[in-house]
Amino acid sequence: MIIHTMSRDVTLQNLLNGVARLTDLGVIRVEGSDAASFLQGQLTQDFVLLQPNQARLAAFCSAKGRMQASFVAFKRLDNEILLICNREILAATLKRLSMFVMRAKAKLTDASGDFSLFGLAGIAVQPVGFGATVPWQCQPVGPATAVLLYPAGPIPRALWVAEVNAAAPPGESLAEETWRWSEVQSAVATINAKTVDAFVPQMLNYESVGGVNFKKGCYPGQEVVARSQFRGTLKRRAYLVHGDAPMAAGDDVFGINDAEQACGRVAQAALSPFGGYAAIVSMQVAAAQAGGLTLQAADGAALVLQPLPYALLEDI
Repeated sequence: MIIHTMSRDVTLQNLLNGVARLTDLGVIRVEGSDAASFLQGQLTQDFVLLQPNQARLAAFCSAKGRMQASFVAFKRLDNEILLICNREILAATLKRLSMFVMRAKAKLTDASGDFSLFGLAGIAVQPVGFGATVPWQCQPVGPATAVLLYPAGPIPRALWVAEVNAAAPPGESLAEETWRWSEVQSAVATINAKTVDAFVPQMLNYESVGGVNFKKGCYPGQEVVARSQFRGTLKRRAYLVHGDAPMAAGDDVFGINDAEQACGRVAQAALSPFGGYAAIVSMQVAAAQAGGLTLQAADGAALVLQPLPYALLEDI
């Protein structure tokens, strides 16, 4: 199922090229003089040092270190930071985050209706004019803000956030389903309703894709996240898989070594334009190494591991 051909790369460049309106994402606005310091104490990334040309991938964790939400975040104004997250968990996330504001001069609101969000892929990223290819760069483009994301294979991708009445970014129309497949191919998972409280950040490789800062101060779950990193080998990682059967977030994955107990869970999945389905699966490292992966049961549909598009932190 892994295809390494020039024709596939050419097809991919033609296929993953354009602008997709993103209806499954929403926006939490955090505004006030304490916006950055408030987020500093709640999320896995450093917001006090956040610069206007930087974005952050970050997680909001429980006291047990389990991810309640994930965000792409950036500073839109001096006292305003936008958090982009999955729309279906936005209300619950906003409510929970707001509980911790207390005396901080920070106001959190659902600003989804104030912004339009688009995904840019391939040639559509070029007009943004990023000076390098390192993910999580951020820059204004007229009335919009563009954030460079992890690519899908060789195809560059970016997130475009603009006020709702602003013009859409230039480029050919790209189907949202194709964009969702590109998200899976980037191997950077977004927490959704089926995966809330399912993963410690390292189970989704967040420490390897800029989602965790181990030098910043405390936040909910910080002790668990740090211990997972520095006291012993990580036993679960995120992997890319391909299969012929439909897959969805929350589906169990089984391995050849245990027919009774699942070794992993699908974090994110999408229909592949090349046939079948692609998914990010968080699973036991030992099970991934042993192989024989199946969906939903030991005798379920076969899954084939695909190579990750980035190096894990322990390999860097």
